[in-house]
Amino acid sequence: MANTAFVLWTGGKDSSLALYEAKLSGYDVKGLVTFVPPQPKFLAHPLHLIKYQAKALGLPHTILEVNEPFKVNYENALRFLKEKQGINQFVTGDIAEVDGYPNWIKECSRSVGAHVLTPLWGIDRVELIQRLFAYKFQVVFSCIKKPWFTREWVGRELNENSLVELMALNRETGLDICGEQGEYHTMVLDGPLFRKKICIDAYSKEEDGALVYMNIQEVSLQDKNR
Repeated sequence: MANTAFVLWTGGKDSSLALYEAKLSGYDVKGLVTFVPPQPKFLAHPLHLIKYQAKALGLPHTILEVNEPFKVNYENALRFLKEKQGINQFVTGDIAEVDGYPNWIKECSRSVGAHVLTPLWGIDRVELIQRLFAYKFQVVFSCIKKPWFTREWVGRELNENSLVELMALNRETGLDICGEQGEYHTMVLDGPLFRKKICIDAYSKEEDGALVYMNIQEVSLQDKNR
């Protein structure tokens, strides 16, 4: 089981791309793992949509609750996965340090004796997004933060046109092109490993302080054209 792993899953572009890069590198991904706080309220990455992603990918999905003290409980959660499944490798979509802090999962994995794979680490931001296009991922902006974005961005597809606009915003405001400072979040609806395509059939745009997000009411899975 040397090349088996779990993917730490948010449903966004980075964890989805990390899953695919791990598969391309020969890893056998056994499942997706999402860590949640007590009574989670995920505006950017709604849990019910994440469950549809797992179905579309045909992968088991484990939701583990973590609370304070967070480091101890993350360590316990990783240890639980290692002991229950016999797998000590975890894939994350982290791409760089945030505000100079070390990689959180790597720090938590040390005492567990687990190995963390970060296939996207250090790659140029624009190149990462262009890889999504090359691999034919379908990605939408699920949540944006004002003042960097207007509400019209919510529900838009991440494509070549929106990348050009992100690059312009980066030059004008210093916005992180991949949204690493929380400027925006995404959800993936289709990709090379998806057996079904996710369709968001009904949603509204809602606001919570500086955030504008997709409030998703109806979701379905559709067969993919082959």
